[in-house]
Amino acid sequence: MTLSEKDSQYLWHPYTQHKTAQTPIAITRGEGALLWDENNKEYIDAIASWWVNPFGHSNKIIADAIYKQLTTLEHVLFGGFTHEPAIKVAEKLMEILPKNQQKIFFSDNGSTAVEVAIKVALQYFFNKNEKRTTIIAFENAFHGDTFAAMAASGISFYTQAFQGMFIDVVRIPVPVKGQEELSFKTLKTLIESHNCAGFIFEPLVQGAAGMVMYEPEALATLIGICKENKVLTIADEVMTGFGKTGKTFAMDYVAEEPDMMCLSKALTGGTIPMAITTFTQNVFEAFYDDDINKALFHGHTFTANPTGCSAALASIDLLRTAEMQNNIQRINASHLIFQEKIENHPKVITARTLGVIFAVEIKSDAEESYYGSMRNKLYNFFIEKGVVLRPVGNIVYILPPYIMTDEQLQKVYDTIEEAIEMV
Repeated sequence: MTLSEKDSQYLWHPYTQHKTAQTPIAITRGEGALLWDENNKEYIDAIASWWVNPFGHSNKIIADAIYKQLTTLEHVLFGGFTHEPAIKVAEKLMEILPKNQQKIFFSDNGSTAVEVAIKVALQYFFNKNEKRTTIIAFENAFHGDTFAAMAASGISFYTQAFQGMFIDVVRIPVPVKGQEELSFKTLKTLIESHNCAGFIFEPLVQGAAGMVMYEPEALATLIGICKENKVLTIADEVMTGFGKTGKTFAMDYVAEEPDMMCLSKALTGGTIPMAITTFTQNVFEAFYDDDINKALFHGHTFTANPTGCSAALASIDLLRTAEMQNNIQRINASHLIFQEKIENHPKVITARTLGVIFAVEIKSDAEESYYGSMRNKLYNFFIEKGVVLRPVGNIVYILPPYIMTDEQLQKVYDTIEEAIEMV
């Protein structure tokens, strides 16, 4: 049996209807921006394996850091104990986070980072004997698949089986061009009519919605409205963090600072699952009390795993090198040239770029669903051509490893152009 056949016998994959899905592709190795399957077919990983792998597959620097840590201390419980790698991660993050972020809490993945933030927002007011139980989120948001994160998400087919089981979430329009005032007005109205504890948002780019982009000034206004009304703000930088938008964090573009930030994905360079939620000192102090019941009773077995911390340290160091910063600028410049080339194509609705993120919306005769016929046709075409891209309905996006070569990037562009002509 092939690896793919054995997989079909035993495994259940994410976001997959196994009755209709094709057999998964078995990947046997990766290097840089490339992957190879069990038949030795080569693929360009143009989405950094779901946005986690900015420094390439089998990165030797991160691998060496992990190996060295494994020979010293692979794991120790974080309840009542600590260790140097976790402390070093905190110190390194304090150098690059917005200045108001003072405390970090480790968890396992982006969804749990969000889960922690939402729980903290709700308990913050509980600890202050104030009843605030509503979370504000954007329309079409995606924040993860654990329950509070799923409640804050707005893509209905992900969540429709669980309606009626969620915490209270209200939504505002994304302040895309032309909708800014509606977004501001809706936020003010909801704050007046609900007991709002927090506002969670994907800063500047909504990833799973199809790389929907909006301006930093609009987000600053929304955060300012929340601050005026003592509503805590949560920046979900799970996707956008660590260079994706051209700056270390998307919040680096924004004049206002959030009360909390959620980090994961590229945190460890795509090697070991790890996440972090960061907080202001003010948020932390609402839990700092003689009363044990005011503590944050949340934890994970592998909290602050030393091996994951070593990967994060190496990953952050790599991000801050001149070479990697130049790569980010190089890819951004290439995206802008490609955007200018295709945005007036008769089959293109819009094209947009921010940092290393590029997205193009292709015209369709019918309304496209998330996993609709056009999406599947495009996905299969890209795979056949040896390019890993996962369209969102009729939107094709690129979010490549920063080490992708110009030649590899050009092949991705050429393949997308072919796909536009095909549909």
